[in-house]
Amino acid sequence: MNTQTPTHDSYDVIIVGGGIMGASTAWFLTDNPDFDGRVLVVERDPTYEFASTTHTNSCMRQQFSEELNVRISQFAADFVKNLRDYMGGDDRVPELAIRPFGYMYLADTDSFANVLRENIKVQHAAGAATELMTRDQIKMAYPFYNVDDIVLGSINRVDEGYWDGGAVFDWWRRQSRERGVEYLSNEVIAMNRNAAGTKVESVILQSGEVVACGQVVNASGPRAVLTSRMAGIEIPVEPRKRYSWVFSAEKPLDRDLPLTIDPSGVHVRENGGGTYQAGGHPDIDPAADYDDFAMDHSLWENHIWPVLATRIPQFEAIKVQSEWVGHYAYNTFDHNAIMGPHEKVENFFFLNGFSGHGLQQSPAMGRGTAEMLTYGAYRSLDMRRFHFDRITQNRQIIEKAVI
Repeated sequence: MNTQTPTHDSYDVIIVGGGIMGASTAWFLTDNPDFDGRVLVVERDPTYEFASTTHTNSCMRQQFSEELNVRISQFAADFVKNLRDYMGGDDRVPELAIRPFGYMYLADTDSFANVLRENIKVQHAAGAATELMTRDQIKMAYPFYNVDDIVLGSINRVDEGYWDGGAVFDWWRRQSRERGVEYLSNEVIAMNRNAAGTKVESVILQSGEVVACGQVVNASGPRAVLTSRMAGIEIPVEPRKRYSWVFSAEKPLDRDLPLTIDPSGVHVRENGGGTYQAGGHPDIDPAADYDDFAMDHSLWENHIWPVLATRIPQFEAIKVQSEWVGHYAYNTFDHNAIMGPHEKVENFFFLNGFSGHGLQQSPAMGRGTAEMLTYGAYRSLDMRRFHFDRITQNRQIIEKAVI
């Protein structure tokens, strides 16, 4: 790492982690006319080579069982489709769209089908356009599927699909810098609290500087607990390996492939140009070492490819073009976001544990965190359900639509 030193010895907000969540929060702070503080973003790896942000599927969906998660994705869709307007009409900002191939959940049991039926009630109440499909309807719309074992499907073709997360990430960082946010190639290695332990007064950088802060945001992705421990806080977030493959098919499908969630947990989607992207993980899914990005080649041969070829027989003849391993910032408590202030260390804010939903949730999460930092309350979506105190009080949010 080419270490940089901070311009100032004090900042109103220090964001630990410059991935998608840190970048979103920084940008929304600059976009809030009621915030006029100084912001420092500290990123240990400015190449983002191993960041969750750069290993993402870059897709969004509204098919959740929690209404708040549905509304979070709806804001993301609006933000992406109107990115230039949100960024002040800057004509340098690209006009983006969502490629709406949708997500297709396939249920192979009556109990799973009932979950889809319950979920759609929540989704419809929030305004999502989800549809249930019988086996025959799925076969008619998507004849390439083998649906002999399928009881029911669920799909939404409105604002569900691929979007250019990289472009949004780049512009959040670019415009934030232009507005005065300082991005630093460095690492926070420790924090100093006051005598009562109720406030982080400063952070210590790897390069040795002690930097005073008004508020601290933990946006450290899979390394979240390493950051929280500096403030004496334990959180249930750990890295979990997630495997991805891009492949071409000898006989490409004749229409867009929805992001298909097979009952096995394997998922596959349209990638364009006769290529497709698949993902999955082993049945045994332990916490990973923070630097472990080793590929398990047997997983493709023994699990992923057989599932794909069974579900979509045209995928019997395919060729892997690229493969990689990324990390989920996995919340072992309930697989949902942890955000908001800590109960005791009041100026320490969480933005952690997204368990694979982070990219699509980043616009709403950054906006909400910026509101909390500025006002001490939310002005748009009420995110208090995701606050850290649910963990200490053992109040799980049971999201039934986790991939």
